[in-house]
Amino acid sequence: MTQFKDIYAGRKPALSVEIFPPKTEQSWANLQTELTHLVAHRPAFVSVTYGAGGSTRAKTLELVEMIHTRFQVMSVPHFTCVGSSRDDVRDYVDRVLAQGVRNLVALRGDPPQGDAQFAPVPDGFRYANDLVAFIKGYTAELDIAVAGYPEGHVECRHLVQDVENLKRKVDAGASVVLTQLFYGNADFLRFRDEATRAGIKAPIVPGIMPITRFSQIQRITSLCGAHIPDALSAALLRHEDGSPAQQAAGIEYTIEQCRELLDHGVPGLHVFTLNNNHATSRLVDALGSYFD
Repeated sequence: MTQFKDIYAGRKPALSVEIFPPKTEQSWANLQTELTHLVAHRPAFVSVTYGAGGSTRAKTLELVEMIHTRFQVMSVPHFTCVGSSRDDVRDYVDRVLAQGVRNLVALRGDPPQGDAQFAPVPDGFRYANDLVAFIKGYTAELDIAVAGYPEGHVECRHLVQDVENLKRKVDAGASVVLTQLFYGNADFLRFRDEATRAGIKAPIVPGIMPITRFSQIQRITSLCGAHIPDALSAALLRHEDGSPAQQAAGIEYTIEQCRELLDHGVPGLHVFTLNNNHATSRLVDALGSYFD
């Protein structure tokens, strides 16, 4: 089974995509259609998130299995500290390994809705580095990806300090860093430089979210603390929210953003698809020469 360390050892950048388990039967049917288009771009892997507090954890593993068996594409589940004791972690890891999965995205996760601060459950973990260390101590069979924050985590805006937190996760055993979305490449490059100075050698893969509806991106960035450049906001606000013209402007910006990142030698792109192939397909079609 291919692992993260193999994927990012190649000379060509790797494309990966992220999806989430749908909530309705119709959405499940729609996602299978979307996946048919997404996997046609030959992603190195598809990562699968789950809902707040682990609410779709079982569906995540069901979707991971479906992607592997139906589409013959490597699929990677997420796991967070939220609501998870050590026994929960061991149980989830056992289920993952039983499915033949050999990669995992390990995250602290966001506080449950209504909670001002993150608090671990009894016998749980407060930080992602503790989760990574526990999993690596439990099994040597899983390769682990962790999150990085080009503008600092929303709870830790001091970049140097946040990179120190990232180094703890890598030192605990993470093989790759997948970043949060961002729209200013200077933020990513500054973050990468700081990570290098801190001694982080794991590949750092930029997380990309194509823009198709400005109001949606405004909501997401307000929650995660990412910045939207003024010039990008102005360009998108020239068009009706969610209109074909706004979609075209947003996707074109993302294409140029990715070209610049790839020209700066990033090891790949991790695309947050929001379960929609349209923008991702436009992006990959425009950038195909980098991945061929």
